[in-house]
Amino acid sequence: MSEQAADVTRLDGKGDDEYEHHGGFPKFEPVTPGPDWPRFVEGMRTLQDLAVSVDAPDDVLAQAADQVEKLAELLGPYVVPEGRSPAGRTIELPGRGSLLMPPWNIEKFGPEGVRSAGMFRRYHLGGNGAAHGGTLPLLFDDLMGMIVHAYGRPISRTAYLHVNYRAITPLDTRLTVEGSVDRVEGRKTFITARLMQDDTLLADCEALMLQLLPGQP
Repeated sequence: MSEQAADVTRLDGKGDDEYEHHGGFPKFEPVTPGPDWPRFVEGMRTLQDLAVSVDAPDDVLAQAADQVEKLAELLGPYVVPEGRSPAGRTIELPGRGSLLMPPWNIEKFGPEGVRSAGMFRRYHLGGNGAAHGGTLPLLFDDLMGMIVHAYGRPISRTAYLHVNYRAITPLDTRLTVEGSVDRVEGRKTFITARLMQDDTLLADCEALMLQLLPGQP
């Protein structure tokens, strides 16, 4: 298990009784799936890139559609409830193994803050070679959740997320995103974060995360 995964496990285990009484969330724990899971996730990411990139002839698309339908039929019997799939819980993989999340890797995880690095792929294209503007709030929102967790705060949801776009965010370029808790006021956790390309600020973000009350979804 990586250092980051160990940190997540430690923070999950901190105050288990308190954790269970905040919100209606299932308890998520890191997992290390078999060797074929990383290959499967990367293959699916490549298919996402291709799905928004190709202009194939009809006969090729027909073959591809047949294969996709066969794949869906193959995997359909293995759908499990939330919190049981490796998706989103495989800390060592880009995006924690979730296709929803941009394929970034956690580099720092602790009470002082969280940093991850990665790139936006063709799947994230907005136009003219730049990442879609909507992918940045997704990246920041996921980071905010990790920051709250790393800081040791109870389960929280996003109350607001304010993103300032400072420069064009390129595709296929290594970027970093990092943030930390500014202050805590009762149930409120205020966080700031920045998206960088080397020394260039691409975007910054302010967020308010609100601790859930007992039983809140």
